[in-house]
Amino acid sequence: MNRGKKINAARAKVDRNKLYNIDEAVKLMKECKYSKFDETVDMQVKLIHKSYQNIRGTTTLPAGTGKEKRVIVLCKGDKQKEAQAAGADYVGAEDMIEKIKGGWVDFDAVVATPDLMKEVGKLGPVLGKKGLMPKPKAGTVTEDVKGIVKELKGGRVEYKSDKTGVIHMGIGKLSFADDAIISNIKTLFNQIVKDKPSDAKGNYIKSVFISSSMGPGIKINHKGIEK
Repeated sequence: MNRGKKINAARAKVDRNKLYNIDEAVKLMKECKYSKFDETVDMQVKLIHKSYQNIRGTTTLPAGTGKEKRVIVLCKGDKQKEAQAAGADYVGAEDMIEKIKGGWVDFDAVVATPDLMKEVGKLGPVLGKKGLMPKPKAGTVTEDVKGIVKELKGGRVEYKSDKTGVIHMGIGKLSFADDAIISNIKTLFNQIVKDKPSDAKGNYIKSVFISSSMGPGIKINHKGIEK
């Protein structure tokens, strides 16, 4: 496969046989930049336990994601005022539900109050495909709409391992300060460790890589990430 000179030059900077400490990895990732836009910083965590398909959770990245998250809250009455005051982008009840049924999904997160879940449940064919269905375990089905909207707007992310046992998340922007990227890496990694299944014994994480959107993967010595 033929690749451009720029990506080949970036790949040449990375020793694929080396485990980089987190500080080195972040600096190297920035040195490999060759695009003109502000790339997303991606983190890939490979799990090795048989229960990896059930690994999912949430955490709040201290430095945020660098992306403005559009939040819709499905609620009634005074809860609508709370959601608007908290910074929700869209607020409504049956009117918004009907709009979503028609295929409108111009948002990144959905919050709903319990009293509307009977109707919201009918949105499965639309929201389910996008992974946007509100869930009690994720905290997106709640009476505390003010709290969850602020969390979602402030860097809260939901992660889930895919069928190959990899958790792949955008954790910031390349323009972030090194310390900000490092704090986001540590926060997500330690949350994944915390969410280790009770039946998982011994090694749980096989590898951790970071990269920019266009750059090469850099393998981190994850033993040095844990708090």
